[in-house]
Amino acid sequence: MNTPSIQRLLRGLAALVLLGLATAAGAAQPAASALPGDSIYQLPLPLTDSNGQTRDWRSLRGRPRLLAMFYTSCQYICPLIVESGKAVERELTPDQRTRLGVVLISMDPARDDPAALRKVIAQRQLDPARWTLATPRADDVRAVAGVLGIRYRQLADGGFNHSSALILVDGEGRILARTEKIGSRPDPEFVAAVRKATGG
Repeated sequence: MNTPSIQRLLRGLAALVLLGLATAAGAAQPAASALPGDSIYQLPLPLTDSNGQTRDWRSLRGRPRLLAMFYTSCQYICPLIVESGKAVERELTPDQRTRLGVVLISMDPARDDPAALRKVIAQRQLDPARWTLATPRADDVRAVAGVLGIRYRQLADGGFNHSSALILVDGEGRILARTEKIGSRPDPEFVAAVRKATGG
Protein backbone atom coordinates (compact mmCIF):
# COMPACT_ATOMS: atom_id res chain seq x y z
CA MET A 1 0.00 0.00 0.00
CA ASN A 2 1.49 3.37 -0.98
CA THR A 3 2.01 6.26 1.45
CA PRO A 4 -0.97 8.44 0.29
CA SER A 5 -3.31 5.46 0.71
CA ILE A 6 -2.01 4.83 4.24
CA GLN A 7 -2.49 8.49 5.11
CA ARG A 8 -6.09 8.45 3.81
CA LEU A 9 -6.75 5.30 5.81
CA LEU A 10 -5.33 6.82 8.99
CA ARG A 11 -7.37 10.00 8.50
CA GLY A 12 -10.50 7.92 8.03
CA LEU A 13 -9.80 5.90 11.17
CA ALA A 14 -9.15 9.08 13.18
CA ALA A 15 -12.45 10.56 11.98
CA LEU A 16 -14.31 7.41 13.02
CA VAL A 17 -12.69 7.46 16.46
CA LEU A 18 -13.60 11.14 16.96
CA LEU A 19 -17.17 10.49 15.79
CA GLY A 20 -17.45 7.61 18.25
CA LEU A 21 -16.17 9.76 21.12
CA ALA A 22 -18.58 12.57 20.28
CA THR A 23 -21.50 10.14 20.08
CA ALA A 24 -20.59 8.57 23.42
CA ALA A 25 -20.31 12.00 25.05
CA GLY A 26 -23.69 12.99 23.65
CA ALA A 27 -25.30 9.80 24.90
CA ALA A 28 -23.93 10.43 28.39
CA GLN A 29 -25.64 13.82 28.58
CA PRO A 30 -29.40 14.47 28.60
CA ALA A 31 -30.82 16.16 25.52
CA ALA A 32 -30.84 19.94 25.78
CA SER A 33 -34.57 20.02 25.08
CA ALA A 34 -35.49 17.54 27.82
CA LEU A 35 -37.69 19.02 30.56
CA PRO A 36 -37.57 18.04 34.24
CA GLY A 37 -40.45 15.80 35.25
CA ASP A 38 -41.81 18.45 37.64
CA SER A 39 -41.71 21.30 35.11
CA ILE A 40 -44.96 23.17 34.47
CA TYR A 41 -43.82 23.31 30.84
CA GLN A 42 -44.58 19.59 30.55
CA LEU A 43 -48.11 20.84 29.78
CA PRO A 44 -48.42 21.79 26.09
CA LEU A 45 -49.84 25.32 26.20
CA PRO A 46 -50.13 27.64 23.18
CA LEU A 47 -50.39 31.26 24.34
CA THR A 48 -51.30 34.30 22.24
CA ASP A 49 -49.54 37.43 23.47
CA SER A 50 -50.34 41.13 23.24
CA ASN A 51 -48.66 41.29 19.81
CA GLY A 52 -50.93 38.57 18.45
CA GLN A 53 -48.13 36.00 18.29
CA THR A 54 -48.98 32.45 19.35
CA ARG A 55 -46.22 30.30 20.83
CA ASP A 56 -46.06 27.40 23.23
CA TRP A 57 -45.13 28.55 26.71
CA ARG A 58 -42.00 26.42 26.50
CA SER A 59 -40.58 29.48 24.75
CA LEU A 60 -40.51 31.06 28.24
CA ARG A 61 -37.75 28.64 29.29
CA GLY A 62 -34.34 30.01 30.09
CA ARG A 63 -34.90 32.44 32.94
CA PRO A 64 -36.91 32.61 36.15
CA ARG A 65 -40.49 33.84 35.81
CA LEU A 66 -43.27 35.11 38.02
CA LEU A 67 -46.58 33.69 36.82
CA ALA A 68 -50.14 34.57 37.69
CA MET A 69 -53.62 34.22 36.22
CA PHE A 70 -55.87 37.22 35.70
CA TYR A 71 -58.45 38.70 33.35
CA THR A 72 -58.37 42.18 31.87
CA SER A 73 -61.89 43.32 32.83
CA CYS A 74 -61.31 42.55 36.51
CA GLN A 75 -61.62 45.69 38.63
CA TYR A 76 -60.55 44.43 42.02
CA ILE A 77 -58.17 41.52 42.56
CA CYS A 78 -56.37 41.46 39.22
CA PRO A 79 -55.02 45.04 39.45
CA LEU A 80 -53.62 44.03 42.85
CA ILE A 81 -51.96 40.99 41.28
CA VAL A 82 -50.28 43.29 38.75
CA GLU A 83 -49.23 45.63 41.56
CA SER A 84 -47.79 42.65 43.44
CA GLY A 85 -45.55 41.79 40.50
CA LYS A 86 -44.40 45.41 40.25
CA ALA A 87 -43.76 45.53 43.99
CA VAL A 88 -41.55 42.42 43.79
CA GLU A 89 -39.63 44.02 40.92
CA ARG A 90 -39.00 47.13 43.01
CA GLU A 91 -37.26 44.97 45.62
CA LEU A 92 -34.72 43.73 43.07
CA THR A 93 -31.52 45.25 41.74
CA PRO A 94 -31.51 46.38 38.08
CA ASP A 95 -29.48 43.28 37.15
CA GLN A 96 -31.92 40.98 38.95
CA ARG A 97 -34.87 42.63 37.18
CA THR A 98 -33.32 41.93 33.79
CA ARG A 99 -33.03 38.24 34.71
CA LEU A 100 -36.71 37.93 35.73
CA GLY A 101 -39.76 37.71 33.51
CA VAL A 102 -43.37 38.24 34.59
CA VAL A 103 -46.15 36.34 32.82
CA LEU A 104 -49.86 37.02 33.29
CA ILE A 105 -52.11 34.35 31.77
CA SER A 106 -55.75 35.20 31.11
CA MET A 107 -58.58 33.02 32.33
CA ASP A 108 -60.99 34.82 29.95
CA PRO A 109 -60.04 33.91 26.37
CA ALA A 110 -63.44 35.00 25.05
CA ARG A 111 -62.70 38.66 25.83
CA ASP A 112 -58.95 38.94 26.33
CA ASP A 113 -57.70 39.40 22.80
CA PRO A 114 -54.34 41.09 22.04
CA ALA A 115 -55.92 44.56 22.06
CA ALA A 116 -57.30 44.02 25.57
CA LEU A 117 -53.89 42.79 26.74
CA ARG A 118 -52.14 45.82 25.21
CA LYS A 119 -54.58 48.12 27.00
CA VAL A 120 -53.56 46.67 30.39
CA ILE A 121 -49.86 47.01 29.50
CA ALA A 122 -50.40 50.70 28.70
CA GLN A 123 -52.67 51.44 31.67
CA ARG A 124 -50.40 49.71 34.19
CA GLN A 125 -47.18 50.99 32.56
CA LEU A 126 -45.69 47.53 32.23
CA ASP A 127 -42.35 47.00 30.53
CA PRO A 128 -42.99 44.63 27.59
CA ALA A 129 -39.34 43.57 27.70
CA ARG A 130 -40.04 41.90 31.05
CA TRP A 131 -43.82 41.47 31.18
CA THR A 132 -45.75 39.05 28.96
CA LEU A 133 -49.55 39.11 28.95
CA ALA A 134 -51.06 36.20 27.06
CA THR A 135 -54.24 34.24 26.48
CA PRO A 136 -54.58 30.45 26.18
CA ARG A 137 -57.17 28.60 24.17
CA ALA A 138 -60.50 28.25 25.99
CA ASP A 139 -60.00 24.49 26.28
CA ASP A 140 -56.65 24.99 28.05
CA VAL A 141 -57.68 27.39 30.83
CA ARG A 142 -58.62 24.70 33.34
CA ALA A 143 -55.44 22.73 32.67
CA VAL A 144 -53.09 25.67 33.20
CA ALA A 145 -55.03 26.73 36.31
CA GLY A 146 -54.58 23.21 37.65
CA VAL A 147 -50.83 23.21 36.98
CA LEU A 148 -50.45 26.58 38.72
CA GLY A 149 -52.79 25.73 41.61
CA ILE A 150 -55.29 28.50 40.78
CA ARG A 151 -58.96 28.00 41.64
CA TYR A 152 -61.55 29.91 39.63
CA ARG A 153 -65.27 29.96 38.85
CA GLN A 154 -67.02 31.98 36.17
CA LEU A 155 -69.94 34.09 37.36
CA ALA A 156 -73.23 34.84 35.63
CA ASP A 157 -72.09 38.36 34.75
CA GLY A 158 -69.01 37.04 32.92
CA GLY A 159 -66.57 37.84 35.70
CA PHE A 160 -64.65 35.32 37.77
CA ASN A 161 -64.15 34.37 41.37
CA HIS A 162 -60.56 33.19 41.58
CA SER A 163 -57.68 32.68 43.92
CA SER A 164 -54.82 35.13 43.61
CA ALA A 165 -51.23 34.00 43.66
CA LEU A 166 -47.82 34.80 42.30
CA ILE A 167 -45.82 31.70 41.41
CA LEU A 168 -42.04 31.73 40.97
CA VAL A 169 -40.56 29.19 38.56
CA ASP A 170 -36.96 28.61 37.58
CA GLY A 171 -35.67 28.63 34.02
CA GLU A 172 -36.86 25.05 33.52
CA GLY A 173 -40.36 25.70 34.82
CA ARG A 174 -39.99 24.12 38.27
CA ILE A 175 -42.05 25.88 40.95
CA LEU A 176 -39.73 27.42 43.54
CA ALA A 177 -42.15 29.51 45.62
CA ARG A 178 -45.64 30.99 45.67
CA THR A 179 -47.41 33.69 47.61
CA GLU A 180 -51.01 34.74 47.99
CA LYS A 181 -50.07 38.01 49.64
CA ILE A 182 -50.92 40.61 47.03
CA GLY A 183 -50.67 44.38 46.88
CA SER A 184 -47.94 47.00 47.08
CA ARG A 185 -46.16 45.42 50.10
CA PRO A 186 -44.66 42.14 48.90
CA ASP A 187 -44.19 38.98 50.93
CA PRO A 188 -40.59 39.16 52.27
CA GLU A 189 -40.04 35.39 52.04
CA PHE A 190 -41.25 35.36 48.45
CA VAL A 191 -38.98 38.31 47.58
CA ALA A 192 -36.06 36.43 49.12
CA ALA A 193 -36.82 33.43 46.89
CA VAL A 194 -36.96 35.68 43.82
CA ARG A 195 -33.65 37.29 44.72
CA LYS A 196 -32.04 33.89 45.11
CA ALA A 197 -33.44 32.68 41.76
CA THR A 198 -32.14 35.78 40.00
CA GLY A 199 -28.67 35.58 41.47
CA GLY A 200 -29.16 37.83 44.49
